Amino acid sequence: MTTFKQLLGLSLLAIGLSAHASQPLIVEHTEEDRYLTLDALIEPVQAATVSAQTSGRILKIHFDVNDTVPAGAALLEITSKEQGATLAAAEADYARAIAVNTEAQATLKRYQDLFPKGAISRGTYDEAIARAKSSEQAVTAANAAIVRARESLSYTTVYAPFGGVLTERHVEQGETVNPGQPLLSGFSADKMRAVMQVPGRYLDGLKTAGAVRVELADGRSIDSNDLTIFSFASPQSHSFQVRIQLPDNANVQPGSWAKASFVQGKRRMLLVPQRAIVSRGELTGVYMMQGDKAVLTQVRLGKQQGDRVQVLSGLNDGDIIAADAYAVNAR
Repeated sequence: MTTFKQLLGLSLLAIGLSAHASQPLIVEHTEEDRYLTLDALIEPVQAATVSAQTSGRILKIHFDVNDTVPAGAALLEITSKEQGATLAAAEADYARAIAVNTEAQATLKRYQDLFPKGAISRGTYDEAIARAKSSEQAVTAANAAIVRARESLSYTTVYAPFGGVLTERHVEQGETVNPGQPLLSGFSADKMRAVMQVPGRYLDGLKTAGAVRVELADGRSIDSNDLTIFSFASPQSHSFQVRIQLPDNANVQPGSWAKASFVQGKRRMLLVPQRAIVSRGELTGVYMMQGDKAVLTQVRLGKQQGDRVQVLSGLNDGDIIAADAYAVNAR
């Protein structure tokens, strides 16, 4: 097995480096932001389950799980014979109420002319007034029944409340459904958020920082200062839920995990540029300048801070390294 010293010797023999092979960099510890990293779960901002609002049998389902559905599209259809018959009956009742009301109003008008002449009794006149008012209210009730019947008929076609992706189908074609029964579930892919649980001792630091960096599974990082911090803790974990709003159309998948980092005070760290790090198999190192030679020196790395990376061991304050390790290596 090749040792570090053997690798170092082979590297020096192969490249024969001088101290001028790359721009030198003096390393030293500095006060840097200390980040706390927690797990976060990606979830859609808008998700819903549509339910049946009328009874009937599933006639046709237009979309299936994983289909992309535009806003307002018809998702499924329910048999509408009963609802159609109810609407027809309501319209007939409305027509009858209109006819009765027309007759009652005409009678009242005649009686209004006859009563002052003494041609009819007071009782007959009062009865005509009551009948006219009653028939007028009957027209209003019949019209309301039509509105209700039309609404019930419209429930036989279920529409998408927003554009998105179907995630679950709760019914099959031919099944009988009743009001309140779940039909289809889905979410909108336009707006996403990351949700993390923050222990109470870190909450003040998060409020002070006011921003979070979300590192996605595909390697992308998204900074967001649009945070919703719950004002109450979970009784199980005693942590506070924080919702991190992501940019519109961020192209992330709900249900995936991410890492959320935010500043928690300061700490002394030794940071070097990412380009100063060279990797050879399991060996990670930098080129340290010793006189007119660049010597490959092994280092142990910590977390990455933007375009810089923390060095935990292998370097001391005042050491001089090559700022671009691969430029040195190319010599």
